[in-house]
Amino acid sequence: MGQHRPRLNVFARELLVSRVVDLGKPVATVAIELGISRATGYKWLRRYRAEGPAGLIDRSSRPARSPRRLTAEREAQVLTMRADLKYGPHRLGPLLGLPRSTVYRVLRRRGFARLHDSDRLTGAPLRYEACHPGALLHQDHKKLGRVPDGGGHRVTGWYPGYRKGGVGYDHLEVFIDDRSRLGFVALVPDERPESAADALDRAAQFYARHGIRIERVLTDNGGPYRSRRYRAEIDRLEARHKRTRPYRPQTNGKAERLIKTLLAEWAYSRPYRTNDERMAALPTFVDWYNHGRPHTAIGGRTPAAVVNDVRGNHS
Repeated sequence: MGQHRPRLNVFARELLVSRVVDLGKPVATVAIELGISRATGYKWLRRYRAEGPAGLIDRSSRPARSPRRLTAEREAQVLTMRADLKYGPHRLGPLLGLPRSTVYRVLRRRGFARLHDSDRLTGAPLRYEACHPGALLHQDHKKLGRVPDGGGHRVTGWYPGYRKGGVGYDHLEVFIDDRSRLGFVALVPDERPESAADALDRAAQFYARHGIRIERVLTDNGGPYRSRRYRAEIDRLEARHKRTRPYRPQTNGKAERLIKTLLAEWAYSRPYRTNDERMAALPTFVDWYNHGRPHTAIGGRTPAAVVNDVRGNHS
């Protein structure tokens, strides 16, 4: 694992090697040019000569041996008590006779770091990921209050006669691919079945342009998603329809997370003077979300980079 703010990234290391090996410059000279010590320059040069380009990649800082790490049986005991009691590290630590930091590391390593990421009844983790783009598409609806002319209360402040929500709502159908996190947002007129089905058709065209065929669609149990009109659209796409269990909205959590991101980074990221101004900014944000915004759940890559992965990693 590399340093948090290294002087040399992988590109700079390649530049160092290129100037020394290809241009024949002295290591001391290149070190001054790159703002590093001679020892650091010689270190990366030795690694390159010993391992080739792979030697310029950051190495793991994990030790070869961890003699004080908990045994598998002890870790299983931590997970069992977590599932049975639904306690956090502060409570589990004293019960198990372990430091709370040790309990936390076990829970985090096994995917149980946060209680709301697990099923309330069984304690099983709810995180999952489809095997390839298009294998599962999440869909959800968001009803968003419009911005009155002149701006909302964030612009004008609260004043006598101000009525929150008095200008109606915009309706958004939000889609996100489970594997790549490629997102699509469709503006629809209402919450009727025809709107949900039309949005799904537009989403299918969008994902088809990216080479993705929709195989399954996951929604909640709202009326539009249980309608015959929506069922007909699913059949037309030759896809399967999956619905979340009642009172388990976290099953569709990727769509919920995209909605939260839309609110934080688009709808409420800055004050808008009119609703048209805010809606005009939506396509730009969605394009940034897909092509420019790093996504932590896919290793810091963008959704478009995952979709365009040609190295055979979709398996």
